[in-house]
Amino acid sequence: MTDETRPFQHHSHPDDQNGDRFLKIRNILNAVFMIGAIIGIILYLTSSHDVGVIVILVSMAFKAVECVLRFLH
Repeated sequence: MTDETRPFQHHSHPDDQNGDRFLKIRNILNAVFMIGAIIGIILYLTSSHDVGVIVILVSMAFKAVECVLRFLH
């Protein structure tokens, strides 16, 4: 079979092949972290610096939990 007739193969994430049981939870935690960090930066720049820092620190706690789940894999 020539290269033109073979379907394009996408690269897969290593976690997909190993059956990571925490993958969906990790993705949710990452999304919460990113949203929290963006909100924290907006609050830091527009209103209270203290509230912005607190929101960023709370979102970093979600990222820390995600990292622990990644190491448990």
